[in-house]
Amino acid sequence: MEVSLYQAAAGMNATEQWQEMISENLAGAATPGSRKQEISFSAIQAGLAAPTADPAHPGFVIPVASSTTNFNQGELHATGDSMDAALEGSGLFTMQTADGGLAYTRNGEFQINARGQLTTTRGDLVMGTNGPIQLTPGASTPITISAAGEVSQGANVKGKLQITEFDQPGLLTALGGGLFRADNPDLQATDSPNTHVRQGFTENANSSAVNEMSGLINAMRMFESNQKVLQMQSDRMSREISDLGTPS
Repeated sequence: MEVSLYQAAAGMNATEQWQEMISENLAGAATPGSRKQEISFSAIQAGLAAPTADPAHPGFVIPVASSTTNFNQGELHATGDSMDAALEGSGLFTMQTADGGLAYTRNGEFQINARGQLTTTRGDLVMGTNGPIQLTPGASTPITISAAGEVSQGANVKGKLQITEFDQPGLLTALGGGLFRADNPDLQATDSPNTHVRQGFTENANSSAVNEMSGLINAMRMFESNQKVLQMQSDRMSREISDLGTPS
């Protein structure tokens, strides 16, 4: 078995995943609250189910890639827009999507729909502790959001933002656009009393376009290196087959 062929092909597949992840990070760099996807490489046993002492049937390892979401705080950006809100802490805004399910995000660019409901820019309902936050449509009174997440219209408190925190946020399922869903049954959701809301701010994505471009260059170099190994082994095998087929 030509182990190097499998290893080089697996390496190319892993670096291709890396490039796709970098592309997603670059696309999300302009989305407030977007979370960076990170890749890690490891080796898994292949060829045999377990290591063996038989030198005639040695095992081998191949590289694999796995992804995780980086939930580190991004920088806050002052917008001066009363409909914008950013989080300081590890909590997430809670949304109700069009299918009725719950989703979570750090993107606090809010707006009011025709029904007077507080929504995200994509139309998802912003959830409060007692359900979707309902405002008075057409009212001229200012909207304020306190550090504790209380949403008021003039002197009337309309609700309190549902800020949710997870014990293992890395298990959240990324839906794209900085939105996540809690599909994993091992996730434990709680309130996030230590997370504070900043009105008039948005949180920048926690990825850097410069760092992502640098990573993209490294990923491309690794892909090309594995590609060269694959081509070298393929050429060697072709020569061997040719030599075996040529009578002496």
